[in-house]
Amino acid sequence: MPEFLKTALASGPAIDPADVGIRLVAALVLGLVVAWVYRRTRPATDIAGSFPGTLVLLAVLIAMVTQVIGDNVARAFSLVGALSIVRFRTVVRDTQDTAFVIFAVVVGMAVGASTLLVAGIGIVIVAAAAFLMRTRESSAAFAEDTPPFLLHVRVGLGHDVEALLAETLGAHLGARRLQSMGTAKQGLSIDVMYGVALRTAASAEALVKALNRLDGVQSVEIARSPGNGEPQ
Repeated sequence: MPEFLKTALASGPAIDPADVGIRLVAALVLGLVVAWVYRRTRPATDIAGSFPGTLVLLAVLIAMVTQVIGDNVARAFSLVGALSIVRFRTVVRDTQDTAFVIFAVVVGMAVGASTLLVAGIGIVIVAAAAFLMRTRESSAAFAEDTPPFLLHVRVGLGHDVEALLAETLGAHLGARRLQSMGTAKQGLSIDVMYGVALRTAASAEALVKALNRLDGVQSVEIARSPGNGEPQ
């Protein structure tokens, strides 16, 4: 048998159960830190209930995978083939959510590869960046309880409202808060009302045009909130 095949198919080094346990516990703890940073730096209205828990599980699972693969090429290809049959149908709502998924995966890989220093330093720096970005974005948030504008969007039945609107709203709004949601046209459409604050460089007209271009959006209306202290 060629030498490269012997190397690829060779069994991995002996596994120390205590070492495996320590790494997985470390992955769990650091995964909880990642989830905590996510909760503290993302608006509550944008957080899916299961997403923080998913980040924790990802960190632990990736730590396990990294230890299983080790330096064995054959195992790496086998795991890629096995995991390729998995399909995730839930759409990640925001690009920052995708970044946190990658964050959890990298932390898990670092712990599994026994490079805890990399994981620790990475968590500190990424968390600092996430908090700085949150502080920067919050400057456009509601100065008081009353939002500057009220945004009313009517969406056809059968569409996921959040998945449909999230990207466009995120591009044009500095902050948003769900005010109300209900059916209209005898249950054939969904009316959503948000309290919103426009980004500095964004305009109401640009927001309305962008939303109107979305397939499934039936009507859009934005009006200044009556109680925000601005002239009507």
